[in-house]
Amino acid sequence: NDGITTTIIMIDLTATIGGRTVAPALPIVDGSSSSPPELAFQATLSKFVSEHVPLEPEEGIRTRERVLVKMGNLHREWVRSVASKRGLNRDAIESAGGELFTSGSYRLGVHEPGADIDTIAVAPNICTREDFFGSGYVSPNKIEGDDDDGIPERDPDSLAERIRRHPDVTNFVPVENAAVPILTFDWEGINIDLLFARLNTPSVPSNFDVDNDMVLSGVDSATEKSLNGPRVTNLIAALVKGTDERYQTFLTVVRLVRKWAKGRGLYSNKMGYWGGVNINMAVALVLQLYPNACPASLLRKFFLVFKSWRWPNPVMLTKPHDAELGLPVWNSHQAATMRQVAPMITPAYPAMNSTLSVSRQTLQILQEEFGRGHRIVDKLYKDYQRGDVLDEDEVESGEIWKELFEPSDFFIAYPYYLSLCIVGPTQQDAQAWAGFVESRLRKLVSDMLGRSLPLSKIQLWPKKFDACVADRTALLTHAQRANSITYFIGFRVDTLRMRGDQLDIERQLSNFRNYELSRFYPLLPGMDILPRSFGVKEMPKICFEGTYEGGKVAAMKRRRRLIEADPKHQEAKNKKKLAKLKKRMEAMQRKKEEAESANIKSNEEDTADGGTKEEDDDDEEALDSRKRKREEDAVGDGEMNPVKGDDEEEEAALLESALDKIAGAGVAQHKTREEAEIDRQKLLAGELLGDGEDEADQGDDSGANNVKQERKLTREEREAEVLRRSGLVIVSDDEATVLGGNRILPWRHGYEQAMAGVKKEEPSDEKAGDQKADSNTSKQPKPSTWVRTAIRFKTKFDVVELDSSGRVIDKGDDDFMPSPKWIGRKGGFEFKLGERGLGYYRTGKKVVVPSNVAYS
Repeated sequence: NDGITTTIIMIDLTATIGGRTVAPALPIVDGSSSSPPELAFQATLSKFVSEHVPLEPEEGIRTRERVLVKMGNLHREWVRSVASKRGLNRDAIESAGGELFTSGSYRLGVHEPGADIDTIAVAPNICTREDFFGSGYVSPNKIEGDDDDGIPERDPDSLAERIRRHPDVTNFVPVENAAVPILTFDWEGINIDLLFARLNTPSVPSNFDVDNDMVLSGVDSATEKSLNGPRVTNLIAALVKGTDERYQTFLTVVRLVRKWAKGRGLYSNKMGYWGGVNINMAVALVLQLYPNACPASLLRKFFLVFKSWRWPNPVMLTKPHDAELGLPVWNSHQAATMRQVAPMITPAYPAMNSTLSVSRQTLQILQEEFGRGHRIVDKLYKDYQRGDVLDEDEVESGEIWKELFEPSDFFIAYPYYLSLCIVGPTQQDAQAWAGFVESRLRKLVSDMLGRSLPLSKIQLWPKKFDACVADRTALLTHAQRANSITYFIGFRVDTLRMRGDQLDIERQLSNFRNYELSRFYPLLPGMDILPRSFGVKEMPKICFEGTYEGGKVAAMKRRRRLIEADPKHQEAKNKKKLAKLKKRMEAMQRKKEEAESANIKSNEEDTADGGTKEEDDDDEEALDSRKRKREEDAVGDGEMNPVKGDDEEEEAALLESALDKIAGAGVAQHKTREEAEIDRQKLLAGELLGDGEDEADQGDDSGANNVKQERKLTREEREAEVLRRSGLVIVSDDEATVLGGNRILPWRHGYEQAMAGVKKEEPSDEKAGDQKADSNTSKQPKPSTWVRTAIRFKTKFDVVELDSSGRVIDKGDDDFMPSPKWIGRKGGFEFKLGERGLGYYRTGKKVVVPSNVAYS
């Protein structure tokens, strides 16, 4: 009506790849372009990127391209040689083909200096994995009894041997027994990871479409996982390639997040954190939610999205689809997925969880780092908008972003550390052994140490040290110490759950050796892991070199500053000061009372009539004073915690609405925002990992989208609600220390009121009783009733007694009476040593004797 026209720009984020069209799983949160302040803020990030996040130089890019061309030619020559061995005709040999595909950061064009190249050699069905590795080959010229240092001889015509013999190849390491066999080597200084994929077709032409789902028809599991790399990477690239500007924004943020994750110790999928493909998917998801944001805004949104993500809801770029080739596709309603902590689903068929290694402990670390990143970037943006807060030189050079990418304070953040030194007899054996141990370290940290020990937090540092820090008393050869690497684990002890004063990890390490490391083949003498515990001040100096200017001394000074600035430390310090002040005040009060006691006794009869009235007045004044103090504290809390601005509330509301779509789309169980937040907190506390039996039986059969389904309460929640209605205060284990002391529990209120009523009804003497009888009846206390609360437990608990080590003390029963020594014969019992210790066992009962000695 006012002549104003509104233009609605439709943003199409769909992509066509492999013969099908894919669309984002979540709707756009904000499709508007960046504002002028955001673009100005982006200029500071661009300066920081140009200085601290360099790209691969042109010479390096040309070297990588040259290496890939040579590898592709070598791969096709090998395929033709295998076809010739199979006796195929000339046309079949020439048409056999063979292609080399890349994946990961190189395929996306991230171009980080020194990054490796993930490659996949795709061959027709005439080529086997034995032909690829050359294993099982016996040379016709081999003399019986001749042994080449225990190194297995390979077929000289195999691709592995052709690569190893190439003059430009160094550090060649074949890993044939892994779930996905791989060759790792350096070609002209470029690190290459080469996988093998065997198709179920007689040839691999040059126009082979790896993105078509039908290429997976009839392939084995290793080939499926190998092909999943380029298929996922190609689909991610297709989903973010709407415009050149959008794709460049994606690449910039990926490089920044990778730099942030590496500096903060979060870049390692096999250690339980995020790997390269996980970061690519995470940034692509945020770009789908904010498609027109500049890199600085997208980086801020990245931390906001994953700080607020409702784990264990899955992160997915597209909805999973089934190509009906018989391969398992990830489904949130399957029982196997119920215990997955932070699933991130690959977009290509078959959809699978790429973050199976993430545990509750590592998710806790990730959540803390997401929150830290958002606080830093959001504060930077707000300070930049004010204009007079940040240093002008730092703004001009982009140095204001340095805080976000500061190295982690891992080596000064924990009071205790555990080092794991991985040793081997030779360099080649040590490399294979270390790779196997590294792939299973997360199980030791999260599954064994994290779950069985009373620890409040545990963290594995994913970067290795090429040094041996094992105790000097360890019986290691010079070769073992030279061929060793070390990993560090930091942890905090939960004092509320701690029994005794020492942590015993021998059982966990023994289980780790027996059930995990024993699977390695061949397990040679000299292959071992050596643990050693450290206090934070006893850490070796190599941990601080390159991180802190000044080494260990500077690190310890920074640790002291962090402790002094910690609010918990300041609160504990203030509590100690307050306790000392209270003791001094109590001593002064006692002295004052003793000095005035004589005067109070002499004037007691004169002031008896007005004493009660004065006490009541004093109580009323004290009550009014406490009430005014509470009101002042409430006002102070309101000033210290201001309400969020309208922009922040609107931004959070839009994001929450988008996250609601996950449940609405049927890819996760429908829950309200409050229920989702409760589940996220339970997940981080380890309380949600055992749930899911009821959820597995529920299907996506909600017919009416507008009807809210009422969630069925579990037995624990129903019992907790009964206790709340009874007036009991339900607290967590961490808050259990607030009970007791001078707090009056809810079921004691009736008793206190009744006792107060009885005290007021008792006259001090006859005169006081006559005065109360003549006074106004309205001042008489109201009759009070005794409130009795009976607590009945549904579960019958066995009351046991623990010794100083936390073990249950056996009190005996009808079949056993403990006794440290012989105290005479007892009818029907025999005195012996059994599995329950030394004592009297009932005659006729089977007793497991731990030794060959029995006492009777």
